[in-house]
Amino acid sequence: MASPVEAGDQRPAVAAAAPGSIVIGRSARGRPIRAVRIGSPRARIKVLVVGSLHGNEPAGRSIVRRLRRSRPPRGTALWLIEDANPDGSAAGTRHNTRGVDLNRNFPDAWRADGRPFDTYHSGTAPLSEPESQAVAAFVRRVRPRVTLWYHQALEIVVKSAGDPSLQRLYSRRSGLPWRTHQPLNGTATGWQNATFPGDTAFVVELPRGAPSRGVVRRNTHAALAVARAIAPQPEVNRPIPFAARRKEEMRAYARRHYGIDDFRLRRPRVIVQHYTVTDSFEPVFRTFANDVPDVELGELPGVCAHYVIDRDGTVYRLVPTRIMCRHTVGLNWTAIGIEHVGQSDAQVLGSPRQMQASLRLTRMLQGRHGIATRNVIGHAESLSSPFHRERVARLRRQTHGDLGRASMDRYRRLLRRLPAPASMR
Repeated sequence: MASPVEAGDQRPAVAAAAPGSIVIGRSARGRPIRAVRIGSPRARIKVLVVGSLHGNEPAGRSIVRRLRRSRPPRGTALWLIEDANPDGSAAGTRHNTRGVDLNRNFPDAWRADGRPFDTYHSGTAPLSEPESQAVAAFVRRVRPRVTLWYHQALEIVVKSAGDPSLQRLYSRRSGLPWRTHQPLNGTATGWQNATFPGDTAFVVELPRGAPSRGVVRRNTHAALAVARAIAPQPEVNRPIPFAARRKEEMRAYARRHYGIDDFRLRRPRVIVQHYTVTDSFEPVFRTFANDVPDVELGELPGVCAHYVIDRDGTVYRLVPTRIMCRHTVGLNWTAIGIEHVGQSDAQVLGSPRQMQASLRLTRMLQGRHGIATRNVIGHAESLSSPFHRERVARLRRQTHGDLGRASMDRYRRLLRRLPAPASMR
């Protein structure tokens, strides 16, 4: 009697398999294609890793199996598909059981190529195969920020249209060179990068044969390094009092200075970096929480910032970014303010943990609000911002000296090296 798999058992395309595991579809012969989630089901950032798409290129499955024992960064979930072509794996062939190269069967730049079991046979139409259909539907549903596709045996990280910083990071951690490969039609990575702007999919070509323990270890660490690079920046919520009276004071301030009858920060276009001129966080919190006229300009509401970053890299969120804060004359109507505990530009830029937290927080805010890197500025650069506006004549040239042009040029260079900011979906 034939087994259900051999008979082409047609159970539902997506079915529960185990905690954190689902069947996302079935092969042409009915074998299940499984995806396993490692991490919280509520994680906003997802990384998809596919161990094998060609049945005769199995090395990536060992990396996926090791990743199943890993712990992803906080706020990030790994989705692991060990084998997207179980029929080909069972037969030890590149193709699925219908003789189709699944990595030529995706919609981007698809073209008819060859006949069944020719090396690059693309199938009769884009997504003609149940395996590619299952993977494409799963990608659409999960929307991974990054997808890694393992192949063999060119021993390179393939340059793709996705985020180059993530590809370079994987290359450095794995020891595989980052190289261009000839353009191909109908590939999974080409489809993902064309269909989901802001996300990144790329191929990792492993060495020929069974992978050594070192290869598995290095590539596992490289995959986790990519996940850490895009993980959300942890925050500590320490809200200062911002009740109805302070909101009305902010509304009155916005009317006087900007002609805006609102306390809300409707569309942030600028991120302004500051330092506190203190050596610890608590004095800053007390100053911002105490809603009294500031000592410099004597206005209400009291000064504040949306975030404060301590010397150890702890990020404190004081005010929601949907509310205006008084931190930069001429820009409060459209700027998010980030304070850094410290006494000077050099002290802030010379603190590795503080800088790492600052850059990651800034990158996250850029993605959330669509803010260009050129509009990430220091307080000392406020007068040169194209968004600067001030109705009170005596304040039109008012600024501060913290984080000037030279310091911020360095900051922006470091910012551009990070993964491109992911937009909120």
